[in-house]
Amino acid sequence: MPSLRHQLGGWLILTGLVLQIASFMLPWLPSPLVSLLLWSGAITLWPDIPRRNQWQAGILAGLGVLMLMAAKLVYGGDIDAWHVLDGNTFVVTMLVGVSFISLIGRPPQESQPKGPPITGKRGLIGTWLGVHLLGAILNLSTMFVIGDRLERRGPLNDPQLLALNRGLCSAAMWSPFFAAMGVVISLTPDIQFTTMVMVGLPVALAGGLFSIFELSRRFDLSTTPGFSLSPRSLLMPAGMAALVLLFHYLITPNLTIVAIITFLMPGIAILANLLRGSLVLRQRIQRHRHFRLPAMRGEITLFLCAGLLTKGMSSLVTAATQGNWTLFPVFDTSAAILSFLGIVASAIAGLHPIIGVSVLASMLDLGSINQNLFGFVALASWGVGTAVGPLSGTNLSLQGRYGISGYRMMRNNLLYALFMSLLVMVAITCLANSTG
Repeated sequence: MPSLRHQLGGWLILTGLVLQIASFMLPWLPSPLVSLLLWSGAITLWPDIPRRNQWQAGILAGLGVLMLMAAKLVYGGDIDAWHVLDGNTFVVTMLVGVSFISLIGRPPQESQPKGPPITGKRGLIGTWLGVHLLGAILNLSTMFVIGDRLERRGPLNDPQLLALNRGLCSAAMWSPFFAAMGVVISLTPDIQFTTMVMVGLPVALAGGLFSIFELSRRFDLSTTPGFSLSPRSLLMPAGMAALVLLFHYLITPNLTIVAIITFLMPGIAILANLLRGSLVLRQRIQRHRHFRLPAMRGEITLFLCAGLLTKGMSSLVTAATQGNWTLFPVFDTSAAILSFLGIVASAIAGLHPIIGVSVLASMLDLGSINQNLFGFVALASWGVGTAVGPLSGTNLSLQGRYGISGYRMMRNNLLYALFMSLLVMVAITCLANSTG
């Protein structure tokens, strides 16, 4: 059994998720209760967060509080204290909901690799596609599943690690199951999801083609095992995506993609395990609450603190300028490109892209700009920034699991980041011109 603190933290996070789902059907439920539960869970689990993440989250929250105080005390701004902790609540509950996908079926890592490995360029393609397509639904856990299977044939080398890194991070450019899309939709609810997919998916696939070409020229892949991607392994993610679109366009068109994912993933997990009996369901839910949810403490805390920073900065800017100032008078092609480059540069410096996106959002009048353009800038900078950033969650996870240096990953990804940045700037130009 985990410690009492972990049990309490898991209960608080799970209760916050349940209350958020209930609010979709009972809109009169006070949303601050969800925020209070999630923040309480994060504070309960705070001692177990790595020191680096504690500093980062603490600075974000501290700056947010200071800006709120300055907005109120210095400029006499109107601060809604009842909702001051609501920033990124929708995103956090979506992340918690998505985590329940791990309860569907048996863990893929239980299966042992059979037969001779697929090597060369074909194996690299399988690794990138596998982590990209499966990771678009299962997120970070896919990188470990595929990486652990590859590691059974020997220590992971640079091309394998880079394929895992780039394949997963590029899925943030279009997948509705990533926190990146959740943040974008919560900031710009009028965004067109299909437009994000139509622009983001081709850019991500182009990054995959570039990776195959570049890595096959830089490294000898003749003995490098790859992941064997079978049609059967794609059934679950394809089915999940189809269900989300079905609910979004036909069954619950009034709910956002984030809201649908938040209730649909736990619902499917509960039904799948209920077929095996109530005892199995209770045991798996209990284990998820005791171990998986507390293990999410780092990302939950970071997103909550980033939301507080956004609330504080936007309140201060509004109070100080009486709502008459924005970072860019017009959010056009040039402004979008500068924003993208700034967020990626901050990621290379060690900041998570959500910080850059949050700061940018607080300095713009999101209601009057091209929301699709802002959304793509946020998704693209997230996809590129997490791949190249040495302190991103992806690279820190690779470092902790497989012993690779985050700064080595950054150096190996600089050319990739340059190519993707050029491609993103072209896509930004096309998107800005096509939507005015």
